[in-house]
Amino acid sequence: MATVEVAFSALPIHVRTARMVTRAVAVRSGVAEPLLDEVRLAVGEACSRAVEAHQKHCPEEPVRLALTEGGGRFSVAVSDRAQAAPAEEDGLSMAVIKGLADELEIASSAEGTTLTMSWPAR
Repeated sequence: MATVEVAFSALPIHVRTARMVTRAVAVRSGVAEPLLDEVRLAVGEACSRAVEAHQKHCPEEPVRLALTEGGGRFSVAVSDRAQAAPAEEDGLSMAVIKGLADELEIASSAEGTTLTMSWPAR
């Protein structure tokens, strides 16, 4: 199982970079071409959500991505350290992510929230 980890400052401009890195790793992981836009958009939405939470609650903390391939899946975990409302309550943002990700797991704790999305890969 191979993992690429990325941490970035909680600035909206870095969401684009996170989407580009995710797309590149997804291609290398064998995600089918028709799914690449869904991967890119879901990760962008999850990163935007995390950046917004960090800007309100912990602007100095970085947002973290873990991009993993293995077991026929490509997964992306977007982690924030903001102690904000649970991710399930994010309304439109979560609805978009749920609609784009093949699978979605939400883990919330006092330390923050991690959204782990996955798609089939070769």
